[in-house]
This record gives sequence, C-alpha cells and structure tokens, in this order.
Amino acid sequence: MKIEYIKRTRDYYRAQGFKQDYQWASNNQTPFQPLLKPLTDSVVTLVTTAVTEPDIPKPIRAAKSYSFASVPKAFETSELSWDKQTTHTRDRSSYFPMEILQDLAAEGTIGALAERYHFVPTEYSQSNTIEKDAPATVNACLQDAVDVAILIPL
Repeated sequence: MKIEYIKRTRDYYRAQGFKQDYQWASNNQTPFQPLLKPLTDSVVTLVTTAVTEPDIPKPIRAAKSYSFASVPKAFETSELSWDKQTTHTRDRSSYFPMEILQDLAAEGTIGALAERYHFVPTEYSQSNTIEKDAPATVNACLQDAVDVAILIPL
C-alpha cells in the first residue's frame, strides 16, 4: 500500500484553510556534528512535538523545557498529523523512550539522562521554528550541558 504523505499533507493544510501549499524544507547540506566525547560520558535528552500542556492554545505555543520528573503519563497527540490508522500513541515508551534512556544511563551505555526534555510545537511557519523555537531549544540544551538530543517529531 502506497501512502502519499506529501499529497495528504497538502490536502490537510488546504482543509484547514491555508491558501498556500506547505513549502517543504530543502537543505543542500545536512549539518553533522560528531560527538565530542564518548557516548558513555554524554548527557542525552529528548526533543518532541508531543504536547505536554494541551491547555495552552496552539496559536501561542512555543518551545519549552520540562523536567523528566514530571513527564505526563500520556502526551496530547490527537491534534498532530501522523498516520493514526496504522499506529497509535497509547504506549508512551514507543515514541518517548525516557525509561529506556534511564536504563541505558544506569548500565553505563550513556553518561546520563538530562534533567529536562524539550517541546517544540508543530508549525506551519518554518521561520518560527528556525528563528524562535530551535534557538530556544538549543539554548536550553546548552544550559543543561546536553551532548546528544534525540529528535522525536510526530
């Protein structure tokens, strides 16, 4: 079965009233930063688009950091665009592997799990993501001395 994600995305945004088709990001180069120290000494975090605070209206959401100690039992994902017919988000560990990272830290595979994880809202505007949310998330990771960020878009 072939799923035409680009066509589905265009149709989805048109149904929401957007007049201009979504412009897919295009990068001629992919930035890559090799680890500066072994993974066994690295602090790891998660960056997700899963909504931690659904009471904040979508138009005013912005990148925000949260303590791993207060991770919700379930994130709000129903408003996000993902294939809900062939998968689900009822098993938080399947898309937010906090417990696995804690186990890896305990066994010494990674240095540590950071104190905080980070939320980046899904945005129609790439400029908001590039100019506001990404820098805020990078700054939070730098504050937490994070060496590795695992990106989990939904």
